[in-house]
Amino acid sequence: MSLVIDRSSTTTAPTARRIRVPEGTEARGFALYVGLDEFKALDAGTDLAAVVDELKAVLARFAPGAETHAAVALAPIGAGGRDVDVVRLALQEPGAVARLHKDEAPVEPKPRGGVVVDVSRKRVVIDGDVAPLTYKEFELLQYLVLREGRTVDRAEIISALWSAGDEEVPNERTIDVHVRRLRAKLGDFEDIVRTVRGLGYRFDRHADVSIRQSTTPSPDVF
Repeated sequence: MSLVIDRSSTTTAPTARRIRVPEGTEARGFALYVGLDEFKALDAGTDLAAVVDELKAVLARFAPGAETHAAVALAPIGAGGRDVDVVRLALQEPGAVARLHKDEAPVEPKPRGGVVVDVSRKRVVIDGDVAPLTYKEFELLQYLVLREGRTVDRAEIISALWSAGDEEVPNERTIDVHVRRLRAKLGDFEDIVRTVRGLGYRFDRHADVSIRQSTTPSPDVF
């Protein structure tokens, strides 16, 4: 927000100058951004702490009741740029931040390529990238995909994908954890695995999902 000083007066006598602010607000103070690095201060025969003390002393003479707080702006060595601009940005001055965002090149959103469930190669491709699914997570997704439109209960999933000899056989409660992990890796397409409350899970045909199989049917049959 730019502050404008109202210097208008209807008489020749000096009047108090007020800062114009939006209606419903009041001015509670101001920030004076000083662009001065440590080496320039030393060249001038002083240092930043001394400059701060002098400015506080001047303010105390003008307005003894004023409260002050000094903040030092830090930047990487060799960052370049005008000192005052670096200070404004480091201290998150709204105008400097807005200008930075305006100057940044807009980032083009990555086109959505959808999901490919590749049964033949045992992988899932999301927007062109292979999803980091574990073997069991892929088997779980595949089991639902090959039974498109049918609700599969938890007991059936456990019976089909785990055997008694497995080290960790989930129960009907912990199967939900496996589904949550699968959904997390599906990202924006997590809703392709639907929960049927009180019954189980289901895969429904989705416009952004394609199923790829080899000419040989999957050993996972109905």
